[in-house]
Amino acid sequence: MAGIDPAQLKWRVVAPTLAALGLGGDAAVNLLTGTALVESGGVWLAQLGGGPALGLWQMEPATHDDIWRTFLPDDRFAEIETRVRRMTCSDLPRMQQLVGNLRYACAMARLKYYRAPDALPAANDAASLSAMHKRVYNTQLGAADPTTNIAAFRRAIAA
Repeated sequence: MAGIDPAQLKWRVVAPTLAALGLGGDAAVNLLTGTALVESGGVWLAQLGGGPALGLWQMEPATHDDIWRTFLPDDRFAEIETRVRRMTCSDLPRMQQLVGNLRYACAMARLKYYRAPDALPAANDAASLSAMHKRVYNTQLGAADPTTNIAAFRRAIAA
């Protein structure tokens, strides 16, 4: 299957986006690169089967809206909110930008993880990165298999 090259996604989108957001580092970069590989294969911009998830990180509208409604308005995160706003385009609703604005979609996926109390795993621990993806991003209700998805996180680490 064709798609975005994982190394280009990692070094041309994920790493600079997370650095601009102030939430970077090797573990975060590998986690977000692996998340895109698991969620969309680096290919799909809308959830297969007609589901609501959008973009390479397959964020659901309810999750997107909850971040804007309950997390970013908190004064403790004002600088992060400013940085996320700078990644948006003024001519499209933010929800639609999950599809075509890779920086914004990546930043929103990073915030989903950032809100969780879990510390990031070691940058080179594919199994722990995959487990964190399942626990925090995909959740108990999601279809992700943390054992099967270790391979995607290994690709992210190697990229």
